[in-house]
Amino acid sequence: MLLRKLRCAHFKNYTAIELAFADQLNFIVGPNGAGKTTLLDGMHYLSLTKSAFNTTDAHNIQHGHEAFAVEGYFIKKEKPCTVKCTFQKHGGKHFQSNDKPYEKLRDHIGLFPIVLTTPYDIDLVRGGREVRRKFFDTLLCQIDRAYLNTLLQYQRLLRHRNSLLKLCKESGKLDQDLLASYEHKLLPLGKQLFVARSALIQTFALSFVKYYRYFVDAPEAVELVYASEVASDDFEQKFRSSIQQDLALQRTTRGAHRDEVLFLLNGHLLKKIGSQGQQKSFAIALRLAQFECIQQALQLKPLLLLDDIFDKLDEQRVDRLIKLIVQHHFGQVFITDAKGKSSAAMMQQVKADQALIRIDQGKHLV
Repeated sequence: MLLRKLRCAHFKNYTAIELAFADQLNFIVGPNGAGKTTLLDGMHYLSLTKSAFNTTDAHNIQHGHEAFAVEGYFIKKEKPCTVKCTFQKHGGKHFQSNDKPYEKLRDHIGLFPIVLTTPYDIDLVRGGREVRRKFFDTLLCQIDRAYLNTLLQYQRLLRHRNSLLKLCKESGKLDQDLLASYEHKLLPLGKQLFVARSALIQTFALSFVKYYRYFVDAPEAVELVYASEVASDDFEQKFRSSIQQDLALQRTTRGAHRDEVLFLLNGHLLKKIGSQGQQKSFAIALRLAQFECIQQALQLKPLLLLDDIFDKLDEQRVDRLIKLIVQHHFGQVFITDAKGKSSAAMMQQVKADQALIRIDQGKHLV
């Protein structure tokens, strides 16, 4: 799969821009604040229907305007396809492929897969369980449409149950029948999420360990341990018996939305004992394993976006990443670089179809 062109209009700091890309390696160079990451975020929109950084679409509209548009021209399995996303403050978000609108945004997810590494990936190691859970959920949503639908149903029912708990707390009256109706649907959906996550993490761990060992020359034992209370035989009983705690906190305290994936180094939590280098190696190995899992599941290489990679990884890890690129391990790669020196050196090392794109103040410097 290739992204041949990208157009943005009134998207963050871009009034209007159109870029053409090389089939293999693309360097986006410019000073901090120039808009390099914004271009990657535009690609993220075209893949996952949302920003990687702003949860509110309206925050991505250029100041002083009422709407934005992002459009990409793809080649997928030798067939051209144009994907367009538009958002208006008072009209909502709309997606279309080859001028045909989607009835539901979810129908687009997984068709144009993507892997994005950012300086914030370290939060996968240092952050809370919700960050790691979201990482694996996003991966599953790109490769398994049934999982995406199950997750959306679970999240909708969870919101309804939490709203009901709040109302019951405020009114002092417990609506047992309505709670039971939510539980009747929520519990089997949570079980489905658990089964899918468990199967994925077993496969994912094999790829992850391979990449971690590639970046780290040391006899270290790394593990991904999936922890879910849904796995216990008496989970449903515990779920129902926690109603008083749920009412007190006005939220559902048990379930698949509380799952955790523990990152272990030599049997201990990585975020507690791991060095900065080990944590960075862990993070980049997670992303490359994500790439491999998508490729294997879809028989399609996703776009690989490497944001600020030269400044956030040390020279040894960058060199090893370059070796993978030299071997054409990936498909189409996009790399942002603030200084440009690393990009210039890499362009000399890698024999590939390449493009150097210079950006400054939201404009393409030709």
